[in-house]
Amino acid sequence: MPLVCLTDFQAYAQEHLSKSTWDFIEGGSDECFTRDDNIAAFKKIRLRPRYLRDVREVDTRTTIQGEEIMAPICIAPTGFHCLVWPDGEMSTARAAQAAGICYIISTYASCSLEDIVATAPRGLKWFQLYPTSDRQLNKQLVQRAEALGFKALVITVDTPKMGNRRCDFRNQLDLQRNLLLKDLRSPKERHTTPYFQMSPIDSSFCWNDITWLQSLTRLPIILKGILTKEDAELAVKHNVRGIIVSNHGGRQLDDVPASIDALTEVVAAVKGKMEVYLDGGIRTGNDVLKALALGAKCVFLGRPILWGLAYKGEHGVEEVLNLIKNEFHTSMSLTGCRLVAEINQDLVQFSRL
Repeated sequence: MPLVCLTDFQAYAQEHLSKSTWDFIEGGSDECFTRDDNIAAFKKIRLRPRYLRDVREVDTRTTIQGEEIMAPICIAPTGFHCLVWPDGEMSTARAAQAAGICYIISTYASCSLEDIVATAPRGLKWFQLYPTSDRQLNKQLVQRAEALGFKALVITVDTPKMGNRRCDFRNQLDLQRNLLLKDLRSPKERHTTPYFQMSPIDSSFCWNDITWLQSLTRLPIILKGILTKEDAELAVKHNVRGIIVSNHGGRQLDDVPASIDALTEVVAAVKGKMEVYLDGGIRTGNDVLKALALGAKCVFLGRPILWGLAYKGEHGVEEVLNLIKNEFHTSMSLTGCRLVAEINQDLVQFSRL
């Protein structure tokens, strides 16, 4: 039976992955309210289609940070892809390259940055950094990514401490002992150290450190995890180039707003001075359209990419990306939009239900 929507891929992954791996991918923090609300919040938004428009030719292309992508649907940073497919992030990178979209590669990738770049040399790639307490390591990672041709640096800001992920505690999941974290070691250490002890995330990392990172690189800096106008305004003051509105898929602090509910506040706060993106809860082409109508330049997919990877590796990820791109194309056609630039707030309304 063909897989015809993202939830079909979800069901396949749940059936075929080990319980601990599935729980790690799907788990949220505490009661998982925010994880589930990310999806539910989209259903509170209704579309206002416009008809009698010529939609014979619909173009899903757009740009992010000046680079063209084939659709405003990209891949969010998630770690440990080798948990679900042997080639891990290399398969994901090849799929992103084939789809002509951006892939944000995680600090906690289970393949080295060099191997990922080599397997998909033409793909648009950004690097996501968890700032560690080792400043020299941070500097090396940033400069390594820039030298390898990454086009932006994404700083995850919502993780001064790991969230309370109950499923992982119950499963006694210990990724440090089960995976080799290749990006957090030098090339020499990769061949000699049997296991790398994860360097702790720096809980003291603050706005002044953004300025320090800017001094290390010419790459545009994107902040991932902003949910409030106050932090968005500070991002503008610190000359950040973009924001990913995100609650970490509900994996960090529970009971925060759904990403789509926080989007409007952040978009209004930046006043067009930087691009704003969104991750969390995207499951259909209609969801993509709603996010763009409320001000997102593009969306990033997290869990659905891992479901596709678990299904058929590189080709499964391609299927996921093509499916939601086709859904988005249909959504544009049925609301009267020929170009991504024509998607605006007039296309949506919030339900009173």
